[in-house]
Amino acid sequence: MFRNLLAAVTLLTASVPATANEEVVLGLSQNRVAITANFDGSEILLFGAVKREDIIPDGDPLEVVVAVSGPLEPVSVRKKDKKFGIWINTESVTIDGAPSFYAVATSGPLREVLSLDEDKANRISVENAIDSIGARFEKSNAVEFAEAITRIRTNNGLYSVQEGSVKVEEQTLFRTSIAMPANLTEGDYSTRVFLTRGGQIVSEYQTQIDVRKVGLERFLYNLSRQQPLIYGLLSLAIAIFAGWGASAFFRLVREGR
Repeated sequence: MFRNLLAAVTLLTASVPATANEEVVLGLSQNRVAITANFDGSEILLFGAVKREDIIPDGDPLEVVVAVSGPLEPVSVRKKDKKFGIWINTESVTIDGAPSFYAVATSGPLREVLSLDEDKANRISVENAIDSIGARFEKSNAVEFAEAITRIRTNNGLYSVQEGSVKVEEQTLFRTSIAMPANLTEGDYSTRVFLTRGGQIVSEYQTQIDVRKVGLERFLYNLSRQQPLIYGLLSLAIAIFAGWGASAFFRLVREGR
């Protein structure tokens, strides 16, 4: 009986694919993005390697998928139609959660390096990253509203899919860069790296990029959230002073002539 049990364990161990020993080792050029008054975007360089206990497996080549996601936030989407010559809101849906920023970079065509089942299970592609499950109970066409979010944010540079932008060398080293636009939302940006073979995920690594306002921008942001009355009065005072200053300047210019 012991021999039979040992043989079963040996057979089970032999059936485990060699890819189970592949692990991601990742590095970032920076793990913090500071939003200042002159912030016009940033570029994050991701580089890494594959740690193995065995030789490179034969068969399907190693592929890499990188997904960077900003904070999730509920989004209200409205649909406009023309009624009696006037454009009015006819439908409205609240999407449960949509990333404020989302970028996917792959070493090849997304659907070739990642199976549909793995994509859905890990919510990697843009359409699967948007949570519209609750909205589907309200509207049968909730998917159309989720697609509208994708379209709008893609046009604004907040969503992107960069197929083939991850460079893989000798199935061991990889690198890519993620462009982050100026209109970023403050928060923790989840960064996930997936190793795949034959469309199946064999390893995953996750870290975060900290995106925060600093300096005067941080002070004003906190003031607007914690002391909205003072922030409003301060904004009004600045507007009045700016108006008075502009008026006094032009008055001096006219008198100087």
